Amino acid sequence: MSVIIDRRLNDRNKSATNRERFIRRYKAHVQRAVTDMVAERSIRDMERGGQVKIPVKDIAEPSFRHGPGGDREYVHPGNRKFMPGDRFPRPQGGQGQGSGGEGGDGDGEDSFAFTLSKEEFMQLFFDDLELPRLARTAMGEIRQNKMQRAGYTPNGSPTNLSVARSLRNALGRRIALTASARRELAELEAAGETSDEAAGGPDEAGVAERIVELKKRIDRVPFLEELDLRFRHRVPVSQPMSQAVMFCLMDVSASMDERKKDLAKRFFTLLYLFLSRKYEKVEVVFVRHTDDAEEVDEEHFFQDPKTGGTVVYSALKLMHEIIEARFPPDAWNIYGAQASDGDAFGADPEKSRGFLQDSLLPLVRYYAYIEVPDEHSRFSTLAAAYRRIESERFAMREVREVRDIYPVLRDLFAKQPAARGR
Repeated sequence: MSVIIDRRLNDRNKSATNRERFIRRYKAHVQRAVTDMVAERSIRDMERGGQVKIPVKDIAEPSFRHGPGGDREYVHPGNRKFMPGDRFPRPQGGQGQGSGGEGGDGDGEDSFAFTLSKEEFMQLFFDDLELPRLARTAMGEIRQNKMQRAGYTPNGSPTNLSVARSLRNALGRRIALTASARRELAELEAAGETSDEAAGGPDEAGVAERIVELKKRIDRVPFLEELDLRFRHRVPVSQPMSQAVMFCLMDVSASMDERKKDLAKRFFTLLYLFLSRKYEKVEVVFVRHTDDAEEVDEEHFFQDPKTGGTVVYSALKLMHEIIEARFPPDAWNIYGAQASDGDAFGADPEKSRGFLQDSLLPLVRYYAYIEVPDEHSRFSTLAAAYRRIESERFAMREVREVRDIYPVLRDLFAKQPAARGR
């Protein structure tokens, strides 16, 4: 078998190029490994990089080999255990991913380990997600200083030295200082070539001395001086920041146990990480509710116990009041995420649906509702009411287990296909 291996040495920057080419070539396998990794790690470890493993069979390169060709006959040594036509079990070999122990008699195959940086992990994690059908156009009043090119300056750090501009200044200075000398030298040399006088005459000796003097004068002009140096200059410029606010609404009534709260927390965390990659500034507002709603911090939102009934309308109304008081829609990109088990009674589901559709959805960019029901429950009164909302800014999904959260997020924020005919 013939195997072709590229043994050429890499230059200084080729390793990064090869790394990007590897991720692009085996992107489907790396993304699948990242998805499996997400199911195993905690929310706090979500932003860090990690090591992914890809089976060798998935990245095996094609190879060329020369077959024997034609018909051949082989004579193999016999055995006393098997006869022609017998079937024997396949050897139980290792897979190369175990934690140790006694190995079997079969062949094993190791996995290819590949380490992803934090930026590469988050890029693959959110690669297929986008703000759904809505462009983020709102720019807030908060401004951030960013460095901007502002020409050149005679003083600065050596790292900002502009070699091209410095050499251009040096060349211009040398031309200006030696212009008259070069012009006189050119005239004397031209006159010396056309002169018919005898060599060694008084005029010829004086011209030769003048030519030597002019050449020394030109050579005394330094090639580069400190006044020629120019450095790239940057100044801070105040620019508006793209900003968003994320409202987290959660039912904390007695029916919301720790399992349901944990599912809601994981969804809120993934949504926050996603928005943080799309906006320069993201504010988070936590609103919890039972029969009444209140704005709290993150610790009380997830850990502080509270009992009572469920009135969803109170949380939606409080969210509307906070938007009017602190987050005007013309300056903020507003997103809402609501988590509940759907246990709402009486007129509250229908009242909440009407308020959400008529008062809140016109103000927000997107509103996602996830329901975390009990293991055997099917439909809730709140979900039945929310299903009648017709708006591209609203989406509703159901989450029952931890492994359902990431697919739900990808479903909610999947990239939309480009419209044809535009």
